[in-house]
Amino acid sequence: MFITYAVIGVILGAMSLASAVAKLARTKDMVEGLHGRLGVPLGWFPFLAVCEIAGAAGLIGGLWYKPIGIAAAVGLVLYFIGAVGAHLRKNDVKGAPSATVFLVLSAAAIAFRVVAG
Repeated sequence: MFITYAVIGVILGAMSLASAVAKLARTKDMVEGLHGRLGVPLGWFPFLAVCEIAGAAGLIGGLWYKPIGIAAAVGLVLYFIGAVGAHLRKNDVKGAPSATVFLVLSAAAIAFRVVAG
C-alpha cells in the first residue's frame, strides 16, 4: 500500500505544482478558466497557488512522516471539493472534469496513506 501512496502522492504532487505554477504565471488557460468562466478574482491566484504548493509538499513529506501526508491529502480534498463546487455552480463542464480528477486522486491519497504502514 505504501508504494501505491508513493505513486499517487508523487503524481498528485506534480500535478498540483504544475497547476500552482500556471496560477502564478497567470497562463492564458488558467486566467480564462478561473477568472473568465468562474469569476475568481486575480488577486486570489497567489493564495490558491500556495495552497496547492503546500499540499504537494505535504504529500511528499508524507512519504517519511505519515501524519503530514494524511493532513496534506485532507487539505487537498477540501481544496478540490471547493473547486468542483465552483465549476458546478457556474455549470462549467470544461473545467469540472479536471477538478474531479484532482479530487479523486486526493481522496485516494488519504485512503492509501492511512492504510500504508
